Amino acid sequence: MRRTLPGQRRATIAAGTASAVAAATLVGVTLGLAPTASAGEFLVNGGFESGSLGPWSCSGNSGGVVTSPVHGGSRALAAAATAGDTAQCGQTVTVAPNTTYTLSAYVNGSYVYLGVDGGGPSTWTPGTGGSYQKLSLSFTTGATQTSATVYTHGWYGQGTYYADDISLDGPGAPSPTPTPTPTGTASPTASPTATPTGTPTGTPTGTPTGTPTGTPTGTPTSPPAGSHALVGYLHASFANGAGYTRMADVPNSWDFINLSFGEPTSVTSGDIRFNRCPATECPTVESDDEFKAAIAAKRAQGKKVLISIGGQNGQVQLTSTAARDTFVSSVSAIIDKWGLDGLDIDFEGHSLSLNTGDTDFRNPTSPVIVNLISAVKTLKAKYGPGFVLTMAPETFFVQLGYQYYGSGPWGGQDPRAGAYLPVIHALRDDLTLLHVQDYNSGSIMGLDNQYHSMGGADFHVAMTDMLLKGFPVAGNANNVFPALPASKVAIGMPATTNAGNGYVAPAEVNKALDCLTKLANCGTYVPRSGAQPNLRGLMTWSINWDRFGGQEFSKNFNGYFGR
Repeated sequence: MRRTLPGQRRATIAAGTASAVAAATLVGVTLGLAPTASAGEFLVNGGFESGSLGPWSCSGNSGGVVTSPVHGGSRALAAAATAGDTAQCGQTVTVAPNTTYTLSAYVNGSYVYLGVDGGGPSTWTPGTGGSYQKLSLSFTTGATQTSATVYTHGWYGQGTYYADDISLDGPGAPSPTPTPTPTGTASPTASPTATPTGTPTGTPTGTPTGTPTGTPTGTPTSPPAGSHALVGYLHASFANGAGYTRMADVPNSWDFINLSFGEPTSVTSGDIRFNRCPATECPTVESDDEFKAAIAAKRAQGKKVLISIGGQNGQVQLTSTAARDTFVSSVSAIIDKWGLDGLDIDFEGHSLSLNTGDTDFRNPTSPVIVNLISAVKTLKAKYGPGFVLTMAPETFFVQLGYQYYGSGPWGGQDPRAGAYLPVIHALRDDLTLLHVQDYNSGSIMGLDNQYHSMGGADFHVAMTDMLLKGFPVAGNANNVFPALPASKVAIGMPATTNAGNGYVAPAEVNKALDCLTKLANCGTYVPRSGAQPNLRGLMTWSINWDRFGGQEFSKNFNGYFGR
């Protein structure tokens, strides 16, 4: 999940694995430029023909200009990703509010990303086979947005990548080509995510009539299987281009409201904290008492309010039993304080990975996996059958497991590939909803053994069908991840073009729903799982972006299901 504008922290959802990616700090150069009425190029030195990086800047001095290999001209960017640095290189430019731009680049290497900070989308390629491949995306600036940082980066330990002919095109481009004048710095960290960017956290007692206190008891059970639900993330601890939405102002369309985010005090501490957005960042933020009362009112209406843990910046690694126990106690404290229904797990980046030799998703041995499963089971036992548990993994951690699982039988693969599968499997009886982030994702192979890419109904159908049908992990017919009930599956989509890469218009949303629930209106991919009328519904990043976009996403959901 993705959340930050320039000058603010960024918390979530990114790309496939991209949301994790920008833990590195990047120093950007703001170009003090006044746009004219002309359309055209916004970036300076996008082809690196000057022979130097300026005004580009790379994390950890990881980048430089080379003469080979190039895509066009005589020079290109080369940046070396190490075990601790993704080699993110970026340039910050002045943009106009409420304006659509197109970003493109030619990239060469393994796991190369292209994206825009400030709540914008990203895209990536798992590998280019030693030649240049074009990546492109579009994004629309927020109502008050005046700057944006575009970036490329590689992936941890994947070595050098190359980028060339990077272009940002849109109306009001500076003319003539400006000379950059540094006016400050930005420290972006790259989802869903809608990010894909920061993600959600608490549970009350009885039927709330005021501000709940104490440990929740008698938590209402989840809606009956087969009832359709709309899930959304609420920016509760930060602001971005979508603006702050008070809990009391969350529209009634939303059945699950995931508070974004609960984040750890350090990566391995297990100590989760939920800090509400300060008034300096969110001038319209309500008081704590008002927030609690609004949560209680939502729950009295049958809504589920959860704390979402993790997000793009909230890396959580429960490497020890001490961290596991701290996780349980700190998450319990959040649930009790705010009166919440349960927990949403939005672990991204390097939160979950599989140790070498951990090859059976049914019997995991990696501490970060084993301790997370144990922690959640403890929370479930503490709060009882009414405890609501949802998960929002990225495709890299779930569907990619059809091809790759962990570091592989011979090592060398990304140890995070498919790493959510043992968690989902161990908790499938406790799970209320799984809503994979079908956005900010690279191309993923479906059950038809064809690669599917974002941009239309087919991607959502193919990705969801894998959950409803089950699949052999890493192609091993003796190691099959079993299907999940349709009533426990929702489809994750970005609410608007601002919210994440992979937005599809309402007509494509409806085509995906038709195909999955009725086997009607299908495109090139026909589900192997058959018609699934009990498919639970949709998830989106985010409630704030949906409201910013005129509630297009939620209104379409309500119209489709006749609510």
